[in-house]
Amino acid sequence: MSPTKNRAGSEPLALRGGGLSQRLAAVSAERLAGIRRGIEKEGLRVLPNGQLALTPHPQVLGSALTHASITTDYSESQLELITGAHPSVRQCLDELTELHQFVHRVLQQQQPAGELLWASSMPGQLPPDETIPLGRYGSSNVGRAKSIYRMGLGHRYGRRMQTISGIHYNWSLPGVGSDEYFGLIRNFRRQAFVLLYLFGASPALCPCFVQGREHGLQPLGDAGRALYLPHATSLRMGRLGYQSEAQASLRVSYNGLQGYADSLHEALTRPYPAYEAIGLRSLGGDYNQLGTSLLQIENEFYGTIRPKRTVRSGERPLHALRERGVEYVEVRLMDIDPFVPAGITAQTMRLLDVFLLHCLLSDSPPDTPEEIAALKHNQQLTAERGRDSGLRLARGSEQVLLTEWGAEILAECQPIAAALDAALGGADYAQAVLDAQASLAAPHTTPSAHVLAELTQQFDGDFTAFARARSQSARDVLLGLPWTEAQQQRYLQLAEQSLAAQQAIERADDLPFEQWRERYMAVQELVA
Repeated sequence: MSPTKNRAGSEPLALRGGGLSQRLAAVSAERLAGIRRGIEKEGLRVLPNGQLALTPHPQVLGSALTHASITTDYSESQLELITGAHPSVRQCLDELTELHQFVHRVLQQQQPAGELLWASSMPGQLPPDETIPLGRYGSSNVGRAKSIYRMGLGHRYGRRMQTISGIHYNWSLPGVGSDEYFGLIRNFRRQAFVLLYLFGASPALCPCFVQGREHGLQPLGDAGRALYLPHATSLRMGRLGYQSEAQASLRVSYNGLQGYADSLHEALTRPYPAYEAIGLRSLGGDYNQLGTSLLQIENEFYGTIRPKRTVRSGERPLHALRERGVEYVEVRLMDIDPFVPAGITAQTMRLLDVFLLHCLLSDSPPDTPEEIAALKHNQQLTAERGRDSGLRLARGSEQVLLTEWGAEILAECQPIAAALDAALGGADYAQAVLDAQASLAAPHTTPSAHVLAELTQQFDGDFTAFARARSQSARDVLLGLPWTEAQQQRYLQLAEQSLAAQQAIERADDLPFEQWRERYMAVQELVA
């Protein structure tokens, strides 16, 4: 997904000096109307009983290597649906919904039984780790590299962790440069607890996910068919989710493009003993991973938000960032909302727009290693105890109530919402902030609380039964929406074109894979 690029010579935003209100006033209605947002949504294919589908990526969906809108993430069983960059929330959600409609129509035809798209961020019944299928992308060098990268992730972190699914929100504002985007990122990391509280929807999980691990979770009900924490918001974003002891050693700077790029460069080139022990290849000659450094490639770096730049064919992401700067940001902490068909609502997207503008326009002092450590602790506390009314988070040298800090942030978001409504018409943005304020004051209304209530009251603490029912409900709603033959033919044509594009890539390869890999992984490819 590639939001609109900043036009060459466009006037930079007046983001330095003055307060939030003055900076907001400096952003014209035309620029606010120029916001672009897009979504990448992951989701597991499962059998009707909730077990992971082990079938190949359906060919009728097209090539996972080359299709712009329908691909796979880690696993062959993990779909990823990608919208374009849209000037309105409604257009973005409409495309995401249409993608779901097509996918569900295809999954209904899967044999031996119609498959479902899992409506939860946390997986249901998983097979043994080594049985979870890796994504397959054909015989080209780039396709093989994508599969080998996933093999490496499995060796490094285990395949179960990679089956967690979420929603990424890609966002840009015209005229914003790299320094301003990094200011946004620093503030986002400081204030991300608000989003975890408001939209976290993974307070419980299937016991199979933590089998053999220390987890500290409690059984929900007597049958032991779900594990949870009473005040959790997003276990996906806590210590049991996307975490890595190896990456915990990274000291990534968000104080500017050069520092960030240098931090990633070091992680991409530093040999890591535990990964060297895995080896590049097995004794039989098969590849275990793409490389033995701390990070194989840039995408392996976990984070709640990333600076992004569209890459050219064969280009490394770090090179693209260094050469052309930040183009947009990718928000990565959003759980799938199991209570809505496409996994996210228009109001949630509007709150994200307001929140990101708040992060962009607010003062953003440089971060420090001490603050980065405190923010990580804040994230874990919010993920595991966010709905605890007495929870306090670290803010500088203070310990402040999550609810009080969150209320301050949302109050500052009100004039931003008003400016967006003035630029775009209506009052939807103001209502999104009002809804968020109401939810902050009433934790029982949050998605995470809703999940636990329904799990307990309707499914006797059975996580798989709950998520399966939500998946079936989403499927039925989406299949019940209008669908035309023209839509069907358009997606079938896109699938055919993507398959032809994959074949063209495979025919064009002119290097042995190892020679291609060495070239792609070379240090000079990271330097602008």
